[in-house]
Amino acid sequence: MAVSAAALALTAGAEPTTSAASFDEQRAFALLREQVELGPRPAGSAASRKLARRLRALLPNGRFQAVLGGLRNVIGVVPGRKPTRTILVTAHYDTKDLPGFVGANDGASGTAVVVELARTLRPRQLGPTFVFVLFDGEESPRGAPDTDFERYGLRGSKVAAQTFKHAVAMILLDFVGDRDLSIPREANSTLWLWANLREAAARTGNARTFPPRMSSAVLDDHIPFLRRGVPAIDLIDFDFPCWHKRCDNLSAVSPRSLDSVGETVLELLRSL
Repeated sequence: MAVSAAALALTAGAEPTTSAASFDEQRAFALLREQVELGPRPAGSAASRKLARRLRALLPNGRFQAVLGGLRNVIGVVPGRKPTRTILVTAHYDTKDLPGFVGANDGASGTAVVVELARTLRPRQLGPTFVFVLFDGEESPRGAPDTDFERYGLRGSKVAAQTFKHAVAMILLDFVGDRDLSIPREANSTLWLWANLREAAARTGNARTFPPRMSSAVLDDHIPFLRRGVPAIDLIDFDFPCWHKRCDNLSAVSPRSLDSVGETVLELLRSL
């Protein structure tokens, strides 16, 4: 789904006007660390399945969703007064099937922030229902050609996109924990939803994390949703130098980055 290439222009140094300090970056970072300590977690592995059980227990109203090949998405729900008005907050919890790759940023960071958001938000008397989806099988299996990633990867999000094809918005958190964090608008991301995100970033004092420029398009878990007409944004710092490298470990990530993203997305959700 093509969207406008125009970049947004908010003042990078805007002063905060509201606070979303209820996001607990230390608790989020503890969950990031817990994932990394499991070691590599490729889809279908024993470590991945152990993590899935842990994530289901942490998410409110947690449950599994079956994905082909014996994989499982993990889904949580914070209900609102409008169950048909659904907003999705998502990440993937599997890691690339590479020897020694623990995916502190690529997998664990987004998962940690999504879980902490789900544990922070409370049911609302008015407003939408929030659905939190942690995808299995975002990464393509070992041996699958990278040139055909959309065919072999994105396995969990393809299933979820069918289930939640009537969602009003989808927010994807991918590389959101690296120490030198900068997340411009990914080129496929829906313009109006990104504008709302940047306004939320300005209100929470995190505008510098989301600069007013656009990066190249990325094939990621938001694509199956965009193809079904669901507005979606991908929060991804694709300039991350340790992408699919062993240096994507605890030394590459920071609680401060988790806090910047967590505060911003929490404020965005409260405004939708």
